[in-house]
Amino acid sequence: MREILDSAAAWVAEERQFALAVLVSAQASSPRELGAAMIVDADGVVFGNVSAGCVDGDVHDLCLQAIETGESTRVRYGISDETAFEAGLSCGGVIDVLVLPVLPGTPAATAIADLHTAILRREPCALGIVTAGAGRGALLLDRERERVDADLPATTDSGIRRALDADLQRLRTDDHALTLRYGTDVDPLEVLGVPFPHAPRLIIIGAVEFSVALSRLGAASGFEVTVCDPRDAFAAPARFPDAHEVVHEWPHDYLARTPIDARTAICVLTHDPRFDVPALTIALRSPAGYVGAMGSRRTHDDRARRLREAGVTDAEAERLRSPIGLALGGRTPEETALSILAEIVMVRSGGRGEALRDATGPVHPALSTPDAPRFQPGVEEGIACAPTSEIILPR
Repeated sequence: MREILDSAAAWVAEERQFALAVLVSAQASSPRELGAAMIVDADGVVFGNVSAGCVDGDVHDLCLQAIETGESTRVRYGISDETAFEAGLSCGGVIDVLVLPVLPGTPAATAIADLHTAILRREPCALGIVTAGAGRGALLLDRERERVDADLPATTDSGIRRALDADLQRLRTDDHALTLRYGTDVDPLEVLGVPFPHAPRLIIIGAVEFSVALSRLGAASGFEVTVCDPRDAFAAPARFPDAHEVVHEWPHDYLARTPIDARTAICVLTHDPRFDVPALTIALRSPAGYVGAMGSRRTHDDRARRLREAGVTDAEAERLRSPIGLALGGRTPEETALSILAEIVMVRSGGRGEALRDATGPVHPALSTPDAPRFQPGVEEGIACAPTSEIILPR
């Protein structure tokens, strides 16, 4: 959903009428992940997709209807005799799409504007989308110091309110959307919880030409990019227009003071021993999810020796991805940046880096089975619920 938020927030600010379509359920196979979204205004202007194109035309029409009627609707798409040649899914899956109007001055418009503001502030939050039950179509934003109670229908059980609020709080820092169900089979409340943790960070050490390309590609992939180099002449902001910040500071000093967590990738792209060993010593001892360093195998061996002399343990050194990147065979700065970012994605996602053509099984094995969800919705409140992790097998 992140990909449509800038445009959606701009439309809210312009008091433009539009509709939001969200992929809220997927079974067997789906081209997009839960929470994938599309927005359509009254003139038919569209941003985003809920599929790979196979049902988006039909969803576009439903969005225009929602703007006219002011009502939400939920529709299911799959392969059947009736839909195979119309709005069906060629991948063989079944998906549910929720379409809801976002009109000026409504709670939905306010929720989208507040969500966009929170993301700009790097404030982790979660958006609850009521997909079934009382209040279907409501958007419930959970962020620090705010609760979602007031956005639910007055008839909603107080225990369910507390459980939903607690569950959305815990979703703030998760990576994947999760379906939450509360109540009984007779009167269930279903909410799709979409997490919006702070953007992952990409810290690039060294203002070289490879850094320019990696900064551009990293920013385009949703990373908050920092370029760090004490040399003002090389680390000119105009040279890195896509970076969130350009820092003129010794890299080890910067790494010692900046927030680093598991969503942080640190790439050392300079061969200067004044930079790389002190910076890598701190990076390898930090909770960063990825630490890589550029250089030939000979450079790597020399760097490894200097790291040992600096007191880096074998276990710490084992975390270093060097030579950096996947073996894609490219040589230009842009191709090298692609290989680096590909390795970052592989490490974060637990992939193997092999060609999908040569692999077997689901494209995304981590999402291939209905494992137990990351937490049990509502259990501490004693609420009857059916926690679900939807079966999603992206093509």
